[in-house]
Amino acid sequence: MNRQGRESLKDTVRKRVDFSRTQQSQGVPEPPWQKPVPAGSRTIPLPLPGNWSVPDCGLQEAISRRRSHRRFLPRPLSMDELSFLLWAAQGLRKTASAHGNFRTVPSAGCRHALETYVAALRVEGLATALYRFLPHGHSLVEVTRRDRLASLLSDAAFGQRFCGDAAATFIWTTVPARMEWRYGEASYKVIALDAGHACQNLYLACAGIGCGACAVAAYDQERMDELLGVDGDEEFTIYLAAVGKI
Repeated sequence: MNRQGRESLKDTVRKRVDFSRTQQSQGVPEPPWQKPVPAGSRTIPLPLPGNWSVPDCGLQEAISRRRSHRRFLPRPLSMDELSFLLWAAQGLRKTASAHGNFRTVPSAGCRHALETYVAALRVEGLATALYRFLPHGHSLVEVTRRDRLASLLSDAAFGQRFCGDAAATFIWTTVPARMEWRYGEASYKVIALDAGHACQNLYLACAGIGCGACAVAAYDQERMDELLGVDGDEEFTIYLAAVGKI
């Protein structure tokens, strides 16, 4: 990174919030906590927390096992495993509260400006397709079915084949308006931090149940957004991680 780039990064990190000028202070209603389900879509319930059949693992052991894996066995994830991993990365920690948006990962101001998509390539009981996770309701909604989904995914990740070889690839997008509502221009730093929190939880959850994960930040922005069907402005891809059996 050259000096100009470093100065730009420092400016972003130092950005302060003038709370008197935020949408929140001006009485603008806050954006929804998750994207609505399109009319006519079918939601797929996931096994609920506490009902999973997954191995038990201590935190210390999961941390010691954590590493990036790019080679996966051609074995599927179970629905219990997928449900657990989604909950670990973006699930609700409290459902009966006044705020109602406390999740398993931290987020600045509890804004949670991420949406989680899953390219289910080998998941028992799920058709090969792209799905979006609904934390409120702990379910999936099918986004699209695409021929050659694995190849399209790998191509959009600059040819990284393991993204298409995985049993499931998690793709996080951001809806910046959720964070901007409270933090204005300072939002962009904390959105990136939030994505890191979610992915690390996914890594640890994978290590805990004997799966592997590999985070990916190198992808073609336009192609990945197009694959998900997002507009690249009000919502766009920010991070992904391939997951599979090892």
